[in-house]
Amino acid sequence: MEALIQTKGLLSLPSNPKSKSFFHRPQQGLRKRFNLSNSLKPKPPNGFSLNLDTFTKFTGFVTTPGLISPPKGRTFHVCKASTAALPGGDEVESPKFMGVEILTLKKIVPLGLMFFCILFNYTILRDTKDVLVVTAQGSSAEIIPFLKTWVNLPMAIGFMLLYTKLSNVLSKKALFYTVILPFIAFFGAFGFVFYPLSGYFHPTALADRLLESLGPRFLGPLAILRIWSFCLFYVMAELWGSVVVSVLFWGFANQITTVDEAKKFYPLFGLGANVALVFSGRTVKYFSNMRKHLGPGVDGWAISLKYMMSIVVIMGFAICGLYWWVNTYVPLPTRSKKKKEKPNMTTMESLKFLASSPYIRDLATLVVAYGISINLVEVTWKSKLKAQFPSPNEYSSFMGDFSTATGIATFTMMLLSQWIFNKYGWGVAAKITPTVLLLTGVGFFSLILFGDPLGPGLMKFGITPLLAAVYVGAMQNIFSKSAKYSLFDPCKEMAYIPLDEDTKVKGKAAIDVVCNPLGKSGGALIQQFMILSFGSLANSTPYLGGVLLVIVLAWLRAAKSLDTQFTTLRREEEIEKEMERNVVKIPVVSSDEDDNKSIPRES
Repeated sequence: MEALIQTKGLLSLPSNPKSKSFFHRPQQGLRKRFNLSNSLKPKPPNGFSLNLDTFTKFTGFVTTPGLISPPKGRTFHVCKASTAALPGGDEVESPKFMGVEILTLKKIVPLGLMFFCILFNYTILRDTKDVLVVTAQGSSAEIIPFLKTWVNLPMAIGFMLLYTKLSNVLSKKALFYTVILPFIAFFGAFGFVFYPLSGYFHPTALADRLLESLGPRFLGPLAILRIWSFCLFYVMAELWGSVVVSVLFWGFANQITTVDEAKKFYPLFGLGANVALVFSGRTVKYFSNMRKHLGPGVDGWAISLKYMMSIVVIMGFAICGLYWWVNTYVPLPTRSKKKKEKPNMTTMESLKFLASSPYIRDLATLVVAYGISINLVEVTWKSKLKAQFPSPNEYSSFMGDFSTATGIATFTMMLLSQWIFNKYGWGVAAKITPTVLLLTGVGFFSLILFGDPLGPGLMKFGITPLLAAVYVGAMQNIFSKSAKYSLFDPCKEMAYIPLDEDTKVKGKAAIDVVCNPLGKSGGALIQQFMILSFGSLANSTPYLGGVLLVIVLAWLRAAKSLDTQFTTLRREEEIEKEMERNVVKIPVVSSDEDDNKSIPRES
């Protein structure tokens, strides 16, 4: 019974003498009060008799409420207890390293390494997918809006439906491996099989005949058919960002961390991740420059792909290894179940359940708004980028420098993010990203609109209006992405933590896998509509700026609403955790004897 005495957690009950009658119902009152059943009674050790009709004394503490009641004729007052103390009154303190609990470090360090590997891969995949589809023969940047709308979005929706069903039948560990291993297998196969053999199964002749009969306005849709394996790589790279980063990693991080740990360490996860951006950017640039020194007739891009995809596969297995280690050697925290367990729901039931929550709708608004806003600027910038750097070597080399600059800028923002969270809170941090994106987007569109009048002045500095637009667009993307990684993503993921498990799992699948590409596809649809209505992307630039303003204002409104709801849920969770901590031990003092004396142990 000594183990029972040391059980952590206390329950404070009033010591008001008027509540004595509560204890005069020996077996009934406490059971009703705490909803306990006979099955909860601890089994006494050998040679020890435990009977509810007699009172057994344990060094001044009565163990689990409802199991022991005082003998007739004696009244005991329950005194408030505030800590689970060891003999001598000292609290048990967890071992620490540099002021941080060892248990916390065993969670945070592997999570940081996982995030490093995931974003190292994502940077390589993101730069490679753009080079593949933009610089391929018979394709251009105009393929991107069609690709995101008619290929990426349907595949994302299909994955979300599959993931929702799998989440009902698989354990969390099995679900993680079932999702990530096909990605690793595909990227390895693409570098060593699909790309080297692409000339055999790409329908180039069919695409040429269709383009000749339909006209150049169908260049984008036909390019999807012409280079379908490259487009599949593009979509899988996009899904890596949505699925592996948002659903798998952040879902796992939310599962094993508390809100206090998240507030302190989530912004710092990106520090290691953005070191990965710097190194992966240098990796892309190295392989881009390596192609220049290969002999004639050698497909340098194919060799580079083999090297880069090999790195992606190795990093993928490292992610799986880190995930296995945490699940094997780190005790996971228990969550308070604020809602009763829900039965397995069908896909439509899950979507209706999520749509009925204002909290989830506001989260979805944030994700969709970011996707639309960044896409309105990004596609226009990439079209200017190809005009300035038409060869794959130059394009890929510039993207390597772009990724490195993004990593450095984001690293700097990460250092500031914890100060922003601590000083201004979740609400202000959530509003910084839309503000930055709005200001930099207006600057980029303004330069495109008024680039010709500024041409003579720019030539004095040795740059053309086209090159200036490329650099300003790159700055816009760098600042927007650094704000996203350092503030927007941590804010979004922290918002999931107070939710119950059912809403958390299915909400993340719906928001991160569907809403993210939905935002990008929404931006692509807007661009397609503008191009058809006004004749070109350049002519529609003023209207795109107006759309950007409306989207960002809706984003800011949703962030304000979500801030209020998040604060309320956080406060409720803290109250419930405090109540759960005060649940096991009750100090008992006899009113017949000295009130300050504990009940002696029975021999």
